[in-house]
Formats: sequence, C-alpha cells, structure tokens
Amino acid sequence: MKKFLLIIITFFINLNYPALSIDLPKYYQFPENYLKGKYHESTKDFFIVATNKLKDSRFKKAVIVMLGHDNKGALGVVINKPLGTFKIGSLLKDLNINDTDKKELYDFEVPIYWGGPLDNNKLLILHSNDYKNQNTKNYKNISVTNDYKALLDIAQNKGPKNKLIILGVSAWNIGQLEGEIDKGHWNLSEINENILFEKNNENKHIMATKNSFVRL
Repeated sequence: MKKFLLIIITFFINLNYPALSIDLPKYYQFPENYLKGKYHESTKDFFIVATNKLKDSRFKKAVIVMLGHDNKGALGVVINKPLGTFKIGSLLKDLNINDTDKKELYDFEVPIYWGGPLDNNKLLILHSNDYKNQNTKNYKNISVTNDYKALLDIAQNKGPKNKLIILGVSAWNIGQLEGEIDKGHWNLSEINENILFEKNNENKHIMATKNSFVRL
C-alpha cells in the first residue's frame, strides 16, 4: 500500500469545487440505486458517527467530519482510519518545489488518514484554528488547508498545533445521506477537538458515540 500511495499522491484537493454540494454529481460517480431520503437540515459542522446498522465495511465505526451538506448532496472526511506514516517529501516528489524546500520536507514523517473512497489521490489537512494561510477554509470549530506550504510549515514546526493529513473524501448524492440517516446508519455528534485529534483512533468512535444524538 505504501509504495502505491507514494506514486499517486501528487496533488492537493481543490476545496473550491465541492464547497457547494450542488456540484457534487458533476465531479463524482454515484450508484444508481441507493437509500434516498428527504432533506430536512444540514449536518455540516457536525460529526456523523457510524452505527452498528451500517453494513458497508469501509465505514465500520467511522467518524466523519461533515464539510458540506444541502439538498443537493453532502461531503465529509473520515478522521479515524489511519493508512500509515509517510515522508512528506516523498508524497510531494512530483510537485514543482525548490530544492531547499524538498530537503526540509523529505525526511519529515507524518501519519496519513483515509478520508473516504473518492478523490483518493488527493490530500487535505484538517487542523486547529491556530493556523491559516491563503488556502485555508474555516469551519465552525476547525479549519482545512489544501496546499503543500502548510506541510512545509508543519515540517518546520510552524504549522497548526493539531492536524490530520487526509487522503480522499466521502460524498453522498441527492438524498443519499438522508436515506442512510433515516435507516439509522448514522448518528450526529458535536465536533469536539478532543475527539478529532485523539491519539487513539479506536477511541474516537467510542467518544463520538457517547456524545451522539438523533435529530427528531
């Protein structure tokens, strides 16, 4: 898996195109048959937490930060499924970065997380609000940055205090997430930094489940 990732991870996800989930069907292929529900209220800026009723093994005990959700679809990233540890310089070897930056980056290792099955050749950094650059997007309790300069800052100990580097995203078509929630596959939970950046990834699901609720 590691050798494969080193080949494909060469670009950062553009946060602008999925910022409005109305565009999601334009960028992603969704299954024709899926549970479909009626949109009531956005889950954006919440965790969604997998329940035992969810049978998709990829999302077993998943905790997902929801970055967008409206009546046209939903977008988020899984935060508790680590892929392994990788050298930053190797991840960015095909980008146009000067030699000095490459030297700073090459041997600095970071854990990489699986964010979902879509855009699985692209990275984003989910982090605390103490860091910002021109490509940072702020959410309710967290921020997301999508450029290599943030990785350089991390390698130089100038980056955010807390961060997750995530590969891939999770997305739902029109009414798809609503249908899954209606069937009890997901509960909601308030985004909490203690859960988000918990070192023990198995504990994230336990903690988020304890704080979860079902909207009436």
